[in-house]
Amino acid sequence: MPRRSKGRRLWRMAAPPVATFLAFFILWDLSVRFLKIPTFLLPAPEAILWATLDVWDNVARHSAATIGTVLGGFLASALIGIPIALLLASSDLLNRALSPLLVLVQSVPKVALAPILVVALGANEVPRIVITFLVAFFPVIISTTTGLLATPRELLEFARSIRASRAQQLFRVQLPYAVPYIFSGLKVAATLSVIGAVVAEFVAADSGLGYLLLSATAFFNAPLAFGAMLLLSVIAILVFQMVAWTQRLFFRWSVSQGDLS
Repeated sequence: MPRRSKGRRLWRMAAPPVATFLAFFILWDLSVRFLKIPTFLLPAPEAILWATLDVWDNVARHSAATIGTVLGGFLASALIGIPIALLLASSDLLNRALSPLLVLVQSVPKVALAPILVVALGANEVPRIVITFLVAFFPVIISTTTGLLATPRELLEFARSIRASRAQQLFRVQLPYAVPYIFSGLKVAATLSVIGAVVAEFVAADSGLGYLLLSATAFFNAPLAFGAMLLLSVIAILVFQMVAWTQRLFFRWSVSQGDLS
């Protein structure tokens, strides 16, 4: 009985998005057929599927390269962004000193920065991961810092009343309170990591879905280009869900009913 009820619950969760995607692709297919839209403008889903499957070995290789870049940049944004946020929240002086620098780094166009990083770091995977990190890290820092500083004053006063040190207040009171904020930032970073990887692959790469998309459009292969775009969307969804599953598994108490995940 519990297994059956669990299966029903999973079905209720999965049915709406599955139905939405099916309706979207059916509407897309019907629009292309009845409006007779040229393939080079908007290929039908069936044409995209067959164009992707025809060169699947090549597509799989490019997908693996992009996934490696996305995960590398995303993990770097989490492992570097959260400690920086802890520093900003622990000291008002550091917050005022570092915040303008972080905003400056975020405001620099990554497309313009990418060639410089390639010259400095070489034409390999490292500059692509760095670019992905630079695109994704800012939401992690902002969300985490906001959560840490949003801790209710009553909790901090109680911690001081029992003589908790500043580090104990930060790690045992503020950090647990900020968990929902941290995962909100990580979910945004998950989708931005895919954008960062594509930007990096547009500038300097010989593999990856961004490179494949450029190559396909250069040869006017619209179905394959659309296939690459759809695979990028799938990767973004999977990384987003990976973050959501991690939150549900280890921090279930921090998940609200209206959560997008």
